[in-house]
Amino acid sequence: MRDEVDLVVPVKTLDRAKTRLTSATGGDPVSHAALALALALDTVSAAVNTPGVRRVVTITSDPAVAAEMAALGVESVPEPAEPGLNEALRHGARTLRSARIGALQADLPALRPDELQAALVAAAAVAFVPDRQAPAPRCCSPRPAVSSARASASARPSCTSGPVRSR
Repeated sequence: MRDEVDLVVPVKTLDRAKTRLTSATGGDPVSHAALALALALDTVSAAVNTPGVRRVVTITSDPAVAAEMAALGVESVPEPAEPGLNEALRHGARTLRSARIGALQADLPALRPDELQAALVAAAAVAFVPDRQAPAPRCCSPRPAVSSARASASARPSCTSGPVRSR
């Protein structure tokens, strides 16, 4: 990869993260928090070990998440006052202040560094990587090449506002 990219990874507080998986842990809040943290740690570990990724910053107000990310050498920045994914991404972009910034969801535990590297290389031609099962993007690239007309209605706000759009 010719240019390095910095990644923003928003991570909700563990009590709010991945609530749809509550039943998978039998409703136990401690097990649920451990599962949500494991998902985020796997995803961020892959990002940190991806060639071409210069820096990873998580946006989280959860001290347990921040501590675990610090152990990986990843900086965590508290969530902004205004809630929402786009605000978290903008906040991360302001923190990074770099030329190439990408956004990555925190719930990709099977992500491998070589897969992320391939996605970032392909990002020269694709502005976001859609999820086949959900309308929102899973990875927004540092280069917008897909017009908003081609993006799904719910993906459009994520990929046309905020740090995922480069100049």
